[in-house]
Amino acid sequence: MNQIYQNLKERGYIYQATNLTNIKKLLTSSPVTFYLGIDPTADSLHIGHFFALTMVRRLQKAGHKPIIVIGGATALVGDPTAKSNLRKMLTKEEVAYNKQEVKKIIKRFVTCDGPNAALILDNFEWIKSATYIDFMREIGLHFNVNKMLAAECYKLRLASGGLTFLEMGYMLMQAYDFIYLNKHYGCQIQIGGSDQWPNILAGVELGRKMTHAGTAKIEPLYGVTCPLLVKGDGEKMGKTAKGTLWVSREKTTVYDFYQAFINSYDEDVERLLAFFSDYDMKTIKNMCQSDIVVAKKLMAYEVTKLVHGEKAANIAETTAEAVFTKKVIDDNMPTVKLAKEELKKGIDLLDLLVLTKLASSKSAGRRLVEQGGIRINRQKITNPDMVVTGKDTTHNYLLLQKGKKSFKKIEFN
Repeated sequence: MNQIYQNLKERGYIYQATNLTNIKKLLTSSPVTFYLGIDPTADSLHIGHFFALTMVRRLQKAGHKPIIVIGGATALVGDPTAKSNLRKMLTKEEVAYNKQEVKKIIKRFVTCDGPNAALILDNFEWIKSATYIDFMREIGLHFNVNKMLAAECYKLRLASGGLTFLEMGYMLMQAYDFIYLNKHYGCQIQIGGSDQWPNILAGVELGRKMTHAGTAKIEPLYGVTCPLLVKGDGEKMGKTAKGTLWVSREKTTVYDFYQAFINSYDEDVERLLAFFSDYDMKTIKNMCQSDIVVAKKLMAYEVTKLVHGEKAANIAETTAEAVFTKKVIDDNMPTVKLAKEELKKGIDLLDLLVLTKLASSKSAGRRLVEQGGIRINRQKITNPDMVVTGKDTTHNYLLLQKGKKSFKKIEFN
């Protein structure tokens, strides 16, 4: 336990903190209860959510007690952070379904039994009974609107001229979560991504103000954020050309997940190994300095193993080697199945690129072809108006390739 703070700092997890000295004492002295909030705005977690869970795992392994708050209430409001438009309003039924799916995923990555078993809670359970007037008198009283509007999380919404009172309530609700968890579970630390810094600060400040006003006796509260998971070009890692990088294999195949990390920038490899593997930092630095290609393959394997398990990671790695090295088509390659009737009629290449998500649009597909980035069965295609027919297939399938590393097997049956 006494090494966990240094371990987190060395691996790059600690980005912002409300009081590093006191947080270090808490983490290195005796077990402390901490929490991470996740809003179920979808029925899976993307890699950004999962990154925060790796911090939970490390703290739990060190002996600290985690609480994961699934935001059944906050998801109904929507976090305005970094949004230029109002988030899509989810129905209560959608949120209820998402909560169940997200809870299943979380249980794969945190330990829910033993002396420091993780608690998975839903903030809807303690917010649903609060009346508007009572909530505003107890919580809203301590929030200064001018200070709230100056917070980073509201800047884009303010710039668009569309910030709603509903969205402003999000900060109050998340702050109240921290108070509730402290009162009922002794929780003293909230962790999260750096985009949540204003909301975390609001909870810390709310505890101080309520104690000072004598309306409640709250233990000192602390906040720690980890950096957002971004690529070398500054783009969020959860976003790829094919869409969001999901933890659920039903949304992102294991092969595509593995490939997303194989395609990482060289400068990202050391950081990703620090976050997603248990190799010590000296070993990680030595690997990256001696052979970045080998280190990158190891990183992609470790992340995939952590998320999808060793067996799935082995298959993804073997498939990639088969495709890129042995130049054969593997049964585990991401596959799109089409009816033979489509082939008989002929399929426009640009339609096929969009259908397989190798291109986001026909115009993007046309540019790829004109730039020499598309191959069929390893033969470069130069005509963007090509119509794919039976003569282009081998044993009822063809291999569609974008660049050097993105492949789709098209089966016709």
